[in-house]
Amino acid sequence: MADNENNINMENEEEKETNTWQQETEDAASGNSESADGNTDNESGQSGISEEKDSVPIEDDDAANDKESAKESKKERKKKEKNDKKQDALKEKIEELEDRVKRQMAEFDNFRKRTEKEKTAMFETGARSVIEKILPVVDNFERGLATVPEAEKDTAFAQGMEMIYKQLLTELENLDVKPIAAVGEEFNPEFHNAVMQVQSEEYESGVIAQELQKGYTYRDTVVRHSMVAVVE
Repeated sequence: MADNENNINMENEEEKETNTWQQETEDAASGNSESADGNTDNESGQSGISEEKDSVPIEDDDAANDKESAKESKKERKKKEKNDKKQDALKEKIEELEDRVKRQMAEFDNFRKRTEKEKTAMFETGARSVIEKILPVVDNFERGLATVPEAEKDTAFAQGMEMIYKQLLTELENLDVKPIAAVGEEFNPEFHNAVMQVQSEEYESGVIAQELQKGYTYRDTVVRHSMVAVVE
């Protein structure tokens, strides 16, 4: 009786061990399946992430290129604007300098013309002054030669005075000093100074009949008016 109970207990323990072993085997199989599914899910997730990682850099590169291109374009535009401003400033400066040079050249040309005109006027004034002082000497020569008697006109003294007088007139003529025509000419107040009126059968009224003092012009301007007598 006791042996039967022992056998029954042993069989129960073996059955429990068998059930335990089966249960552990099933649990292990289930765990392996879940692990496989998890690995599959992990591989799928990692594949997706990898694809996302592979696709993201391409989009980032395009955006970066666009951003870099925009930056370069903006930089070039600023550089061009800066160069344009610099060119405009240089052009304005050049125009200002050219205008200043033109003004200075015009002022210098006006100064040169004014100086030449003043020099000419000063020379003319000086020449007129000298000529006016020489003309009385010419008058004295003429008066002196007019008093020489006919018998003495062939003497050396009279001929020498005549030669000096002619030389003086030649030099005055070379200076563009010329006598004013008077006798037989119509009276002209611009050249003649009437000091008296006379009667004349030879000349008509208003015509100069006698020259009392010879007048002269210097370069078409009157140095001394002729002093004349006009027919009534």
